[in-house]
Order: sequence, then C-alpha cells, then structure tokens
Amino acid sequence: MQEMADGIARGLAGKSFEGSLKFDCGADGVIILRDGAVLTEDGPTDCTLKISKDNLGKLLTGKLNAMTGVMTGKLKVSGDMTVAMRLAKLL
Repeated sequence: MQEMADGIARGLAGKSFEGSLKFDCGADGVIILRDGAVLTEDGPTDCTLKISKDNLGKLLTGKLNAMTGVMTGKLKVSGDMTVAMRLAKLL
C-alpha cells in the first residue's frame, strides 16, 4: 500500500486537493488523502471509496474507469460524493 500511496503523492504533487478521502482496500489496508498529505494509517474522512487493491491499481493507471467501477460494484462510494469528484478531476 505504501508504494501506491507514494505514487498517488507524486501524481498529486503541486495540485491542491480539498477535503479528505479514503481508499479502503479491506485487509490490504487504506490510503488517506488529507490536507495535501497521503497517509496509510486509518482514520475518519469526508468520503470513503471501498475498492480492492487490484482494482485501485487499475483505477490509478486508467485501466478502470471510476463510473464503470461504481456501476459494476468494483468501487463503492460512501460519504461526500463531491470530494470523490474533485479527486477524479486531479487524477
């Protein structure tokens, strides 16, 4: 998870992201975006995306479209959907 978190941090370098968002990969761990930081320790967030580690990798590399992921059940969103939409514009 740390490797993915580092990749997300590089991808967001120099970009502003407001709010907090969690990629929850179940037993594989979590990645949290909060106040410009990318963390791998769990905590409360404005929005949570439940996704497998495999599908998170696909999402981050553009091999999985977020809307398709939601429609096929590979990605579940809870909390403030606008936070997820702001992140989608940055990735």
